[in-house]
Amino acid sequence: MGRAVMGGGSMRVALVCPYSLSRPGGVQGQVLGLARSLVRRGHAVRVLAPVDRDEDRPRGIDFVDSGHSTSVRANGSVAPVSLSPAAARRALEAVRAWEPDVIHIHEPFAPGLPYALLTARGLPPLVGTFHRSGGSMLYTVARPLVRRMADRLAVRCAVSEAAAATAASALGGEYDVLFNGIEVDRFVGVEPWSTTGPTVLFLGRHEARKGLAVLLDAWDLMVGAGPVVGGRAGTPELWVAGDGPETEALRRRHHGSESVRWLGVLGEEEKIRRLIGSDLLAAPSLGGESFGLVLLEAMAARTVVVASDIDGYRDAAGGCAVLVEAHDAAALAAGLRGVLTGSLAPPGHTGDGQGSGNGSVGDGERDSVGDSVGDRDDWLAAGAARADRWSMASLTVSYEAHYRDVVVGAGS
Repeated sequence: MGRAVMGGGSMRVALVCPYSLSRPGGVQGQVLGLARSLVRRGHAVRVLAPVDRDEDRPRGIDFVDSGHSTSVRANGSVAPVSLSPAAARRALEAVRAWEPDVIHIHEPFAPGLPYALLTARGLPPLVGTFHRSGGSMLYTVARPLVRRMADRLAVRCAVSEAAAATAASALGGEYDVLFNGIEVDRFVGVEPWSTTGPTVLFLGRHEARKGLAVLLDAWDLMVGAGPVVGGRAGTPELWVAGDGPETEALRRRHHGSESVRWLGVLGEEEKIRRLIGSDLLAAPSLGGESFGLVLLEAMAARTVVVASDIDGYRDAAGGCAVLVEAHDAAALAAGLRGVLTGSLAPPGHTGDGQGSGNGSVGDGERDSVGDSVGDRDDWLAAGAARADRWSMASLTVSYEAHYRDVVVGAGS
């Protein structure tokens, strides 16, 4: 059990991530960012997560390896989770030996250590954060079991309304809907990656639901429509970061696209520099996104966002991104060209002059792209202000309040 914590004193917080830190991902980034933020606030933090290479162990963070990962298909993606019972037992023993005051599990029903914690006895209070949106085979097949296990959570949080709805439909219960936090300070004073012309960046796994195939088709349409006039000088270039099951097929299909650069998986430092250096981030996902963290990271990097008009992205965009119809390569091409040429209306307006919550490009508006000229600085300023509202520092305060509530409740 954890130690007694009085008033506003420091706590010992164990943060559990089920996904390998050797693979970049939203949950992994949230856990590490929250760890750094909690340490800055004076708490002792230990992170437990799978890792596949020694060089991927986080620096400057108290860390326990919970095993090597195995790729498991889930929610239209591939999750790098540890399936080793022995590794889970070792990590559980490390948790007990450290005696945290509270254990915070991200994605509580992912395989691995989370299951060991939800079934173990004699542990301090458990806080769970749910990231997944959309259906889950696990929730369907094992609903009675997971509902009982969920009762072990003293507090249930979710990163979005969509994630909360997914969890509630399977597990019942109440959820505090928070958000995914951004370490805004990590985008300040960073040297941008150098470019030679208008540059678009894609960040994500190369799988169907991330929409890279649609983006590549849109890019061919945009480049084939002629020079990008009115924006920054130079030949447009598309940076494609990440990898996945569709990488080789997509590279073969678009092998003649000389303006497409395939970067592979980026380290965090290079990712941030390329975000800052690019003119816009393209996020063409087709669905299944509980929260558009990458959109907010781009805004923090002062980069304009063109994204699919889907629930998770719409909520994150908050009127500060250009939203286009998902699956529609022509609409996406129009959005990309509109931003690169500076011909899309600023936030709060559409191309036909009607007020809207987002700059949007759809079937009824494609012909009007270019009819009104917006100031790129308007998009950048609106995005930066939006990102500031979702800072990791603010999110940490909310989690800290939950930690204190459950620790005090456990000691009463």
